[in-house]
Amino acid sequence: MSLVSEFKEFAIKGSVIDLAVGFVIGGAFGTVVSSLVANVIMPPLGLVIGRVDFSKMAVQIGSDPKGAPVLLKYGMFVQAVFSFLLIAIALFAIIKVVNRLRRTAPPAPAVPPPPSKSEVLLSEIRDLLAKRS
Repeated sequence: MSLVSEFKEFAIKGSVIDLAVGFVIGGAFGTVVSSLVANVIMPPLGLVIGRVDFSKMAVQIGSDPKGAPVLLKYGMFVQAVFSFLLIAIALFAIIKVVNRLRRTAPPAPAVPPPPSKSEVLLSEIRDLLAKRS
């Protein structure tokens, strides 16, 4: 089998295509959640805490040779942590719903097949013998 045909077979498999679609949707979902955190959640949270803008929170740890400050921007890290937590919660909720939808009702107990002709005849013979004694 040639390399091209092997790659074609690999790329056309359903799981690879599903993975690619999931990757693209996941990237878009991450962007939406990051925007939600940075633009919707963090500003009111900063206002409640005391007019704090998390994106500008930083500590100066020194200065570069040109004299510009070198900053440790921990506020951006806080935003990234909030983004991660929201994405994790959303994915947990989605997976929980999908798992609930996958569950099916337990199968009904199988009805035993009717007895065969020989079993019926043997039962009749047994009953007749029981009546004789």
